[in-house]
Amino acid sequence: MGILKIVEWKDESKNTIVHKIDLKKDYVNRGSKLIVRESQVCIFSDKGRMADVFLPGTYTLETDNIPIITKLLSWKYGFESPFKSDIFFVNTKQFTGNNWGTKNPIIVRDDDFGAVRVRGFGKYSFKVKDAYIFMTELSGTNSSYKTDEIVEWIKSKVVTHITDAIGEAHIPVLDMASNLVELGEIVLKNLTPSLEKIGITLTDFTFENFSMPEELEKALDEQTKLGMMRKNIDVYTQMGQVEALKTAAGNPGTAGTMMGAGIGLGMGANMGAQFSNMTKPMAEESKKAPTKPCPHCGKLVEGNPKFCPECGKPMAKTCPKCGAIVSENAKFCPECGQSLRLVCPNCQTELKPGSKFCPECGTKIE
Repeated sequence: MGILKIVEWKDESKNTIVHKIDLKKDYVNRGSKLIVRESQVCIFSDKGRMADVFLPGTYTLETDNIPIITKLLSWKYGFESPFKSDIFFVNTKQFTGNNWGTKNPIIVRDDDFGAVRVRGFGKYSFKVKDAYIFMTELSGTNSSYKTDEIVEWIKSKVVTHITDAIGEAHIPVLDMASNLVELGEIVLKNLTPSLEKIGITLTDFTFENFSMPEELEKALDEQTKLGMMRKNIDVYTQMGQVEALKTAAGNPGTAGTMMGAGIGLGMGANMGAQFSNMTKPMAEESKKAPTKPCPHCGKLVEGNPKFCPECGKPMAKTCPKCGAIVSENAKFCPECGQSLRLVCPNCQTELKPGSKFCPECGTKIE
């Protein structure tokens, strides 16, 4: 019979969650040392019943620090003889870089595309939060427990909560790629309570990619291509016309001649349209109301009013005797023969329309 003086576990693996000390023919005696390293928890068990729990530290095994085992083994006054107990070390470090993915597509309802099948991929990290609950609910009396034995179970939980997260987020399919962080936070929040029931907690959960059906991706690519062509339709048309002209020039036959003529007409129409667009501002400018001076006061008047808004006199030149409308350059009225020249009443000098004083004698013109 061997007596274990030191009980410890030096973890050299990367995926062991639970390790059971193989006592074989060895026993634990009073005064034996128990060493629990950082990121470890040690649990004593008797016949499948979880008993005393030891957090990181160094312990000398006495009746006082293993009270549950003492009670289970019916030691009334402490123990002197060696005993056997199941001793488990639980690894509480983070297990990172675990992959998850949806084996089957998740059907989501999208406002733009209706029911869409999407797949998700990513990574997550977890650790044992409560070693006692984990051993009670999941590991039991297994001699060892690896990460491979729990990741598949976590994946099934992940897929269930991803569907809920997508529905809760109300994110369109086209915007999912830009909201992966937000989706990961929602899944992490929703998944944590169910995992804590077995003593596990997720420390990180990330979406790396969302993929859509191949048919939808092709449709989106075609839609993007058409959108680009719509913005540059004039350029594509001109390029096509140039290429057609080159082909027609190399084909002297009737078909080539007719094609060239048709393209020529098309280019003429396009050039006409462009010329029309260029002259349009000039035409609009010419449509503006003309400006001319009042024949009586000289005030510049816009439009074609019948009377001057400044002096109230007719804008058209009229005969002072009979009132007939006469042309601007007429010297005599065609109706009554009245002289239409504007002359100074003092010196008879011919005056310009709108003159207020005679340039020769200075007489005020009424």
